[in-house]
Amino acid sequence: MGGSEGVGASSKQFGVTKPISMAGPSATDLQRTRELEKFLAVSGLYESKDEAAKREEVLHRLGEIVKSWVKQLTRLRGYTGQMVEDANAIILTFGSYRLGVHGPGADLDTLCIGPSYVTREEDFFYTLHDILANVEEVTELQPIPDAHVPVMKFKFDGISIDLLYASISRLVLPEDLDISDVSVLHNVDEPTVRSLNGCRVADQILKLVPNIEHFRTTLRCLKFWAKRRGIYSNVTGFLGGVNLALLVARVCQFYPNAVPSMLVSRFFRVYTQWRWPTPVMLCPIEENELGFPVWHPGKNPRDRSHHMPIITPAYPCMNSSYNVSTSTLRVMMDQFQYGNKICGEIELSRACWKALFEQYSFFESYKNYLQVDVVAADADDLRSWKGWVESRLRQLTLMIERDTFGKLQCHPYHHEFVDTSRQCAHCAFFMGLQRKQGEVVQEGQQFDIRGTVEEFRHSVNMYMFWKPGMEIYVSHVRRRQIPFYVVPDGYKRSRLSRPTSQVENCKSFHNEVSGTEHVERIRKRKNNDGVDVRGDAIVKRQSASPSEDRLARHSSLGTGGLSVEAVSDRQELRNVECNHLSNSGQDELDRTESPEAASNSSVITSVGSSEDTGSVTVAGCVEESTGGVEMMNNGWFEDSTYGNDSVTLVKNIVASGNEVFQHELQEQFQIGQPSALMCKVFPGVL
Repeated sequence: MGGSEGVGASSKQFGVTKPISMAGPSATDLQRTRELEKFLAVSGLYESKDEAAKREEVLHRLGEIVKSWVKQLTRLRGYTGQMVEDANAIILTFGSYRLGVHGPGADLDTLCIGPSYVTREEDFFYTLHDILANVEEVTELQPIPDAHVPVMKFKFDGISIDLLYASISRLVLPEDLDISDVSVLHNVDEPTVRSLNGCRVADQILKLVPNIEHFRTTLRCLKFWAKRRGIYSNVTGFLGGVNLALLVARVCQFYPNAVPSMLVSRFFRVYTQWRWPTPVMLCPIEENELGFPVWHPGKNPRDRSHHMPIITPAYPCMNSSYNVSTSTLRVMMDQFQYGNKICGEIELSRACWKALFEQYSFFESYKNYLQVDVVAADADDLRSWKGWVESRLRQLTLMIERDTFGKLQCHPYHHEFVDTSRQCAHCAFFMGLQRKQGEVVQEGQQFDIRGTVEEFRHSVNMYMFWKPGMEIYVSHVRRRQIPFYVVPDGYKRSRLSRPTSQVENCKSFHNEVSGTEHVERIRKRKNNDGVDVRGDAIVKRQSASPSEDRLARHSSLGTGGLSVEAVSDRQELRNVECNHLSNSGQDELDRTESPEAASNSSVITSVGSSEDTGSVTVAGCVEESTGGVEMMNNGWFEDSTYGNDSVTLVKNIVASGNEVFQHELQEQFQIGQPSALMCKVFPGVL
């Protein structure tokens, strides 16, 4: 059975190119697939029958509400009795639920389709909003009309729901409306097209994969992996559900007879060697007389700047991963390498599936971070405010890349952290910072991002629904200064092994340092180990405080309804962030004496005079580690469970397999020449 060609293969070709391999599974592959499916089940990735039934009931209840809403509007607008009787609205799902890969507690992505005379701006976001606000089961209702895809978020009987609305050019909607028919896009605006395309893309994906069940198992596995490795967040520039679904579907097309264990391994093998920005596409890009813009780097200059194009298969074809930046692509490529290495271990029976899903140690991966504190007067205000701030973190990444010419790279972490000890509503986001790998470091080189942070803070404060009490503070923290509410057990030294590339980088750095300098740095580190330096005893964070216009508004509006305790907490936050100013002279001394300064920390907060309040200065140096906690430039840690011999053996086997794979992948993009795939889709563009 192993290595057989064409086992179970359909004569139909899936994708824009021929498959890489038609080989079917071996007995070992089938056994690994059973083990993988068992691991996913034990990990709680499948919902129970009761949970599934509850989702169905919520969808049915929501469908009744929107039907009643449309009938009510039809009657109020003077339509005939027959029209009122025929008036209809349809609830469809999209995302993970429509693809069949949702898990317990997952959000329910839904789309309401209504007739042409029921509008989004007034009827959906006002009339339906008020109806839902009076439904007992509905909580945490949050309309977001200004989003790229306008949405209403809420919980219905405890289930989180994202509800979109699309008004199509029909007076009466049939229950069996074919959403894949391009006629539904006639005479609609672009937000409506984007709303409709969630369902249309999901349906197309399922039509374009050779085996739906194998696709679902593989996607479920890789979604879990991406969450564990910290790269599952479209809003911050990583992979979302649709992005991952398209990447997995393309691998299924490359290997139409492979089973899930094979597909997971091939996923990492393909995307560690993919030559971005060659686009990932499931089918040719379709042009249409409707005239909606499609992804086309030849015609659209903005499309040429996309780093990781993953193109949706339904008209109008768009890049689903336009949020990806240089920094986030680097992080994802590092994680693909990590997955490829572990899968090599699994194929040698030197590791089990559990090793692939090891939690990424974000707060052990960098020595320096930006902390973004978000506060509001109450929980309701915080919900909308933090959503806005999180959506802008990608812009902060892009601004830092722009202002440092790509030499300082950011890793935004998609988790939010809450300090429950504070009386005001609060959460915090973090971004890892490191110098670009391979950059030559010059003595005294510095990255000053004070203006960058100020620009970011100003753009965030332009939030159109801003209320008194909504504040944002941006601070620089070292790893040892990460708050206890983020890492409850405190800062710990790690002895995890380094990737080979990191060892080589450090060796090259050691060679640049004279013997005397190197010995002196080690001596300083040893002498200061365990010493409580006053500069490090306080949290040395420098805040980008609210703009003067915001402060003026607070002066006139008072505390905006905050409690005395909340105001006290807010002042404490400001005091802690400004604490460094009163110790600026001592801090310069501390930096020369502290272990982190001796090791050339890649980012330090630098403060001059009192006029620098609210500034963040970033200085870039290479990290030199002689032991203890080690920052990996690749953004991930080698798994120290396996020895060097094991890693070498895996690399040798993977390398030999990659020789064949690289030859097969030549058809997708020719080395040193414009992508054959791109030239096929857009002749003459490249």
